[in-house]
Amino acid sequence: MANIRSLICLLTGHVDHGKSKIIESISNKKIIDKEAGSITQSIYAVNVPMKNIEKITGNLLEKIKLKIPGFLLIDSPGHAAFSNLRKRGGSIADIAIVVIDINEGIMPQTQEAIEILKNHKTPFIIALNKIDLISGWRSDDQVGILESIEGQGENTKTYLDTKLYEIVGKLYELGFNGERFDRISDYTKQVGIIPISAKQKEGMPELLMVLSGLAQKYLEENLAIETNKPGRGVVLEVKEDKGVVLDAIVYDGTLNVNDEIVIGGLDDVIVTKIRGLRVDKKNVKKVEAAASINILAPNIKEVISGMPFRVLDSEKNLEKIKKELKEEIQEVIIETEQNGIIIKANSLGSLEALITILKEKDVKIKKATIGEINKKDIATAEAEEDLNQVILGFNIKKVKNDNVKVITSEVIYKIVEDYEKWVEGKKKGIEEDKLQNLVKPCKIRIIPGYVFRQKNPAVLGTEVLEGMLEKGMPMMDSDGKKLTEIKSIQNDGKNVETAKKDEQVAVAFSGVTFGRQINENDVLITDFTENEFKKLRDFKEYLTTEETELMKEILAIKRKEDDMWGV
Repeated sequence: MANIRSLICLLTGHVDHGKSKIIESISNKKIIDKEAGSITQSIYAVNVPMKNIEKITGNLLEKIKLKIPGFLLIDSPGHAAFSNLRKRGGSIADIAIVVIDINEGIMPQTQEAIEILKNHKTPFIIALNKIDLISGWRSDDQVGILESIEGQGENTKTYLDTKLYEIVGKLYELGFNGERFDRISDYTKQVGIIPISAKQKEGMPELLMVLSGLAQKYLEENLAIETNKPGRGVVLEVKEDKGVVLDAIVYDGTLNVNDEIVIGGLDDVIVTKIRGLRVDKKNVKKVEAAASINILAPNIKEVISGMPFRVLDSEKNLEKIKKELKEEIQEVIIETEQNGIIIKANSLGSLEALITILKEKDVKIKKATIGEINKKDIATAEAEEDLNQVILGFNIKKVKNDNVKVITSEVIYKIVEDYEKWVEGKKKGIEEDKLQNLVKPCKIRIIPGYVFRQKNPAVLGTEVLEGMLEKGMPMMDSDGKKLTEIKSIQNDGKNVETAKKDEQVAVAFSGVTFGRQINENDVLITDFTENEFKKLRDFKEYLTTEETELMKEILAIKRKEDDMWGV
């Protein structure tokens, strides 16, 4: 027999934009006061029965005959969107509310959350929160949000519209058409934006009306489940509460006390028996999807956040379920590229989110696993080439190593941003090292009246006109004829390896005699082989404007003899 389960709705977005306050406003349950610094540090799921929704929406839902029994609202930390909310092939969330502070707009973490929703093909709406903080805003929770907006001063209305359409523009850049909820004719083609104040409870009826309408019209088929079917779920967190307890979500089927469950693991699955079930802190014997639950069971210390679980309905199905769970985990834990970086995360969902964003940026991943960084990870990274000697870690401890770059954070976009900066700096360093070994362009002039030796070698006063003069550098005249090589350089009587522009130094020139091949005021320029010239041209972004101009001059000289030189 089919049944309609609760709608699973994820609230996501930037830290402190008001996700928890929205859930509090709908559920009348305190979340924020329990959390450090009033910022949600862990995933929090709240069961909200339909009577709560109907009480808030009033007559707005009169025309919608709702079949869903309620909402399961999931508050995920802003720094870990979708952290543990995956199932095979996508997310367990049916729909999401992306919460945006109207005054701050779409922040990097908001964009990250939207990109993950896009990858999971999860529909979403936008709660444009904190309208009560707009200058001049007059709050009134006794009227609908549209009537409230209409009653505001012109400057306030203009500001709200400006901010709303800034978000519409940003959504367009991300591949979505957005519009205020009352101006939308087709929710399959546009993202609805609902202005709200979770604190003042303004716009909350309209937010829930849009959510309920979408659930009824577009998601009803997804919400149909078979009653008494073996339960399926995902572990949100592993907690200590008079013993080890699993915070979990059951998204399909039924869970009973004394059911055996099989929980996914990195090396092997864990099989255990449910000793107790709690919903909203109350002990229950049975739970039907969709619901947030606490599971009490033995031997669950080693369970990892984000792992899937199944009810074992028959011993003969154990191997089949084990195989399914292992395949589900292997979808995320990858070891595919022959060369690439290593990534680590604290949970399966977090790992998937990080992989998704890195793959979009064409970053090659050699290994992606759950858990803290270990010696094997360091050794694997050390064996890679320079640009792959890096480990990225999400929500895990940082370790120090001289040979491997370790980047960790509680914010995915920050990890990716820091990694890209590191790669850019590393590439520049590698290129500059290569550049050090290449012959570079230089132009010099023989200073009149400073002949210290005429030959074997000729030692002459020399001025550096352009570039940098280096010991061992081959030099030619303005016709392209190779004349000499720089045997040594002296500055104030001391031997030096180089001389910079505008410096006057004593230079020993090999293979020439002053007065014959070389004279006062002669200008010499670096002599390149064609291969050396081409190599240096590949590094042109690292050359100064002066060096680039000298390269052009050298090319012109060489092409007097050979039209195709340097091609």
